[in-house]
Amino acid sequence: MMDELLLDLGWPSYQETTVDRWKGNLHEQVQDYVAEEVPISLIYNGLPHVVMLATPTNLEEFALGFSITEGIIKNPQELISARIYNRSNGIEVQLKIPEHRFQCMSGKGRNLTGRTGCGLCGASTLKQAIRQPNSVTGELQITSEDLSIALNDLKKHQTLNKITGAVHAAAWVMPGHGIIDIREDVGRHNALDKLIGFLLRTDKDLSAGFVVVTSRASYEMVQKTAWVGITLLAAISAPTGLAIRLAKETDLTLIGFARESQYVVYTHPHRLTHNYYL
Repeated sequence: MMDELLLDLGWPSYQETTVDRWKGNLHEQVQDYVAEEVPISLIYNGLPHVVMLATPTNLEEFALGFSITEGIIKNPQELISARIYNRSNGIEVQLKIPEHRFQCMSGKGRNLTGRTGCGLCGASTLKQAIRQPNSVTGELQITSEDLSIALNDLKKHQTLNKITGAVHAAAWVMPGHGIIDIREDVGRHNALDKLIGFLLRTDKDLSAGFVVVTSRASYEMVQKTAWVGITLLAAISAPTGLAIRLAKETDLTLIGFARESQYVVYTHPHRLTHNYYL
């Protein structure tokens, strides 16, 4: 049957297709590569919770990051197991969590499809959508050179985006060490959840580094970052007003329009020292 366990086949992260390319009056038919987005069903203790459209890579990290940043579980140890099943029309991630956490999910309200560009789709109440993280407390200090080096190196770490030009990235950066690791996805919030899942699975000190994302800094990006105690988020595009207000309230340093040697600091600038040489 098509819907049996198909772990050995998998879903590709991109597809090859024939396209007609035009540049002015010049035409050619060439092979191109397009990113895949696949329905990912997250099922907790046998009960479907949400379907997210995502790039089908690093799904265990995605499931862990999503479970933590959505407040479903409190720490990685509470994700008892995660099994990935490739189906004919998508992927199921079957997760086992403690029963007392599962009982609390009845009020979570995530019962719709989370579309590629949506971080709050499926939340049925304002309380579920607008969750207030605790204030971040890390003593992180970075320099403008740390930020600039990470931004300059970002593209060469985006392997899937080099092929398709269609995915976002979230990178973990350590002052003095540059980009440590990166995760990519068609959804910016999915890329961040994957990165957070990686950091938690590998016991990284979340107060010792910062995150750079290739997207705008929308509310849910700030929410997810602050939720796990990361103290600085830099985005290559603009933040929203709601994101700025949440960053102020949670003591998170929020940087927007981060492009190599320029950036705008919106909140809590004390963590960033300007040291460009003129």
